[in-house]
Amino acid sequence: MNLPTTASTVYIVDDDEAVRDSLRWLLEANTYRVKAFASAEAFLSEYREDQPGVLIVDVRMPGMSGLQLQEELINRKSLMPVVFITGHGDVPMAVNTMKKGAVDFLEKPFNETDLREIVSRMFEQANENLQKFTARREHEAMLGRLTAREQQVLERIVAGRLNKQIADDLGISIKTVEAHRANIMEKLQVTTVADLMKVALATEPAK
Repeated sequence: MNLPTTASTVYIVDDDEAVRDSLRWLLEANTYRVKAFASAEAFLSEYREDQPGVLIVDVRMPGMSGLQLQEELINRKSLMPVVFITGHGDVPMAVNTMKKGAVDFLEKPFNETDLREIVSRMFEQANENLQKFTARREHEAMLGRLTAREQQVLERIVAGRLNKQIADDLGISIKTVEAHRANIMEKLQVTTVADLMKVALATEPAK
């Protein structure tokens, strides 16, 4: 799968058509690509992790709320930056969304300059997240080339086991462990144990 190298789309989720149109006009006037949805459910029906962007979402909507959408994206381990907009915001709600990873929180009517600055900051974060996501996928693909036995050896290397201990664990000779280590290093395109650890641990989702 060819992954994009930069985040490129602003996703707007708001049940108010006038707000969606206003946001689209403001953002497209600043050369952003925009996709707008009238509900969280409609957005999720098209959402894919390998199509990165930034999300502007209303807090209160019929059906799934913006807060529930944020929870769903968290459950899916999404790296997409989120900013909330609302006409009914309060400080505790703002603090709660920020604690869960929201980039910012704007009350309607929002200031155009503030919006542009926030979206720009969101894209910086989105592109940093995309680099992590792409690296993780590349590492997962390399790890997928390991045999079952090589996976067992790698798990023990990561756990800090020595060659003799790995040989005892798996009931194989030290020379066989050394051969597996060499194959693992070649398949993962690394030359040091430190780099090997980075590849093995980089497949864990970013938090």
